[in-house]
Amino acid sequence: MKHYSVRQLTLAAVIGALYAVLTLTASVFGITYGPVQCRVSEALCVLPFFFPEAKWGLFVGCLIANLLSPYGAPDIICGSLATLLAACITAKLPAKWKWFAPLPPVLSNALMIGALLGWYSAGFGPAFPAAFAFNALTVGLGELIACYVFGGVLLIGLPKIHFFRQMLPADKV
Repeated sequence: MKHYSVRQLTLAAVIGALYAVLTLTASVFGITYGPVQCRVSEALCVLPFFFPEAKWGLFVGCLIANLLSPYGAPDIICGSLATLLAACITAKLPAKWKWFAPLPPVLSNALMIGALLGWYSAGFGPAFPAAFAFNALTVGLGELIACYVFGGVLLIGLPKIHFFRQMLPADKV
């Protein structure tokens, strides 16, 4: 088991809190849960590229945010695991694949949340493939916006901020 420093644990906790607050704030506008969603908080899913410990913060933040999901326990479990899976993959990407960092959350959420919403709306009957395809497309598009547009700002801007630059691995500056 990897031991994290106090600084790494603090960073993960701040990221988790920020994810939860951003998600819950956006829920006021109706863009957080459901087939058409664009969680601005998903932009934070690029952070494991720079800070591998961020994956735990994202997982806990998503878990907290999903406690208020109208889809209940399936979303709490599957949604949080989709974020953790994406974060673990993002954390393993090599430095030269920087612009692929937003892709794992897009694919993970499109597939896993698309399937969850497809099942929720149609069950596993004959309508499931169409419901899955629709939900995977809409969730995936929302993720593309959040991760590539807003997350892209983080990918470009974070290495330029002196405070963060000194925390980044040398190959990812």
